[in-house]
Amino acid sequence: MCQHQTPCPSVDSADRESARLVAHHPEQGWSLLCNGVVLFEDTGELLPDGRVIDPHRPLAGSQVMTAA
Repeated sequence: MCQHQTPCPSVDSADRESARLVAHHPEQGWSLLCNGVVLFEDTGELLPDGRVIDPHRPLAGSQVMTAA
């Protein structure tokens, strides 16, 4: 699929999110990567074969706040 020199990471690669942007729609909260992955603003992903990767945004500063 990818025609770039130094091809973008494949869908099955651990660094698939580092593929080049093909389309970016921040107003809608998603981007399409060269490898066919749809990357959502909340860090969730939709892979070309229909698999869904749940959001995996790290907690800010590794601190969890609880209500009193």
